[in-house]
Amino acid sequence: MLTICRKASGTVTALLALSAPAFAHPHVFAEARLDVVVNGDQVEALRHLWRFDDLFSSTVLIEFDRNKNLELDQGELQEVAGVVHESLAEFNYFQIVTANGKDVAMQAPAELIADFTDNQLIILFESLPKEPIPLEGTVAFGVYDPTFYTAIDFTEDEYMAVENLPPGCSRQVIRPDPEEAIAQNQETLTEAFFNDPAGNDLSKIFATTLEITCDANG
Repeated sequence: MLTICRKASGTVTALLALSAPAFAHPHVFAEARLDVVVNGDQVEALRHLWRFDDLFSSTVLIEFDRNKNLELDQGELQEVAGVVHESLAEFNYFQIVTANGKDVAMQAPAELIADFTDNQLIILFESLPKEPIPLEGTVAFGVYDPTFYTAIDFTEDEYMAVENLPPGCSRQVIRPDPEEAIAQNQETLTEAFFNDPAGNDLSKIFATTLEITCDANG
């Protein structure tokens, strides 16, 4: 759940509430781009760009436009970026990385950059792996909100890109079929699953992922 919370003048500005229970469908939408940067035979960094929907963006504008000039100046944008940075820390910034099926830990990004273009909020950041990620077997990358409140959408396969893909490696974008995903996970989709206040993996089931597969003999 993408949450922007900020104490101001003794009140808490909550654009999206972290403490709210999981919802059955997303309430905030963002179109995204992911660039996986490869250096030699290792993953060096992930570069993210999220462009939020008009409704959420207008809410951000109203909440953070301190001087009421109907735009976000640099100081206001820095405040937005700082609040988002803090709010998403416990959700690993909506990113998941696995190497041959095992989770890979990522460092928290040093900072987030906020922009406001064509009446839409844009968030950019770069994250680095905590330990080197060798390109061996299959390394997968996904971006999703574990509470299913925010939908992160890669509208084109090209928006999940790899820089410096080495010989012997291939890139593939995986888009799960919703009906098949539900059928395959039917046993876990219980009432308790949906009512878990800590969130669930529903959005992970439907998340678009990028896979880099490398031949050991390549």
